[in-house]
Amino acid sequence: MDPHSSPRPARRPLTPAPFVLRLCLHLLMAGLLVLAAVRAHSAAGTVAAAVTGAVYAAGSYLPPVRTSRRAAAVWLGVLGASWLAMLWLTPEALWVAFPLYFLQLHLLPVRWSLPAVALTAGAAILSYVGHGAALNPGVFIGPLLGAAVAVATVLGYQALYRESERRRRLIEELIGARAELAAAERHAGTLAERERLAREIHDTLAQGLSSIQLLLRAAERALPPDSPAAGHIERARRAAQDNLTEARRFVRALTPSDLEHGSLAAALERLCEPGAGPYGPGAGAYGSGAGAYGPEAGPRVRFSVSGTPVELPTPYEVALLRIAQSALANTVRHASASRAEITLSFMDASVTLDVVDDGEGFEPGSVRPSSEGGFGLPAMRARAESLGGTFTVESAPGQGTAVAVSLPLSPEDRSPTAGGTA
Repeated sequence: MDPHSSPRPARRPLTPAPFVLRLCLHLLMAGLLVLAAVRAHSAAGTVAAAVTGAVYAAGSYLPPVRTSRRAAAVWLGVLGASWLAMLWLTPEALWVAFPLYFLQLHLLPVRWSLPAVALTAGAAILSYVGHGAALNPGVFIGPLLGAAVAVATVLGYQALYRESERRRRLIEELIGARAELAAAERHAGTLAERERLAREIHDTLAQGLSSIQLLLRAAERALPPDSPAAGHIERARRAAQDNLTEARRFVRALTPSDLEHGSLAAALERLCEPGAGPYGPGAGAYGSGAGAYGPEAGPRVRFSVSGTPVELPTPYEVALLRIAQSALANTVRHASASRAEITLSFMDASVTLDVVDDGEGFEPGSVRPSSEGGFGLPAMRARAESLGGTFTVESAPGQGTAVAVSLPLSPEDRSPTAGGTA
């Protein structure tokens, strides 16, 4: 058995240091028992030393002693009884008390091990005196000093072991946190790259192919009915149409998961549901239900639509959804608001998103780019302006905050084929 660790149902493999300590304890016990047997003045003393050695060896290999405190206590009781018998027969058994100290301290709880060590030291002193040794300070100092050294050594080792285990757990938690952070950063980077690609495809390929199709249709109308070029223009227009459809399919495939199961209005409405967070359902709590911010920390959010909804280009939907998520996240983290409202307004030449709260407010001129790399106000502004829109913030200390973004709509954007596909 391992005297340097408390019995547990599952033990980790011994590291080199505990293994060496265990081996040294075995050798110390064996050497002291052999010395006691050799120097015993009677056959009974030799037999008692052999019995004590057999009991010790049995405990070293019995699995219950290594896994159960009760079994370890029983084994220590039998070992102590055999040692007391040997102590009664020969004074040389006194030295066996020293390894017994270590066994008691390691296998018993502190509330039992310390009294057991004291009783063992007392028995050693009484036996030494009972065998006719002259009284001198060494008779008392030897066993007591050995007990003190054992207690200090074992308790110090256990304290170091606990500290080592605590640091090991902290390191494991740190490694796990780093892995989660790396995964979150990879996921965020993937989403950002998907949004960028969708925007680039929409702004370049899709718009270019749409323009080519319009120009070819105009050229087709300008040609005489019997023109030999009419067939070529028709085939070119169909090729442009096919490639435009394919480009729109790419944009749909790159759409954020929040927009995969419905329109922008549906995604914003889900964002305002109880238990929904700034990055989709489950990320926080904005409604009356509990969540990451608790039942009272998040404001109650209401969503409304103004005007006649029209289908929007995917980059518009992505930008408006991300700005709404970011604005709500700022409301929860910084505004201490009780209510917030999101309004999506469709007008003749633009679509507007307003996020208003009744929180603490702030001075808009004092805002600086976020040091955490998140979606702060400057990032929201850059996202809106990249699509040719405007972004405004109205706030004052104690008067809440209103965030508004407006994106222009062209006639083509308002057509049924534009909604969420180009």
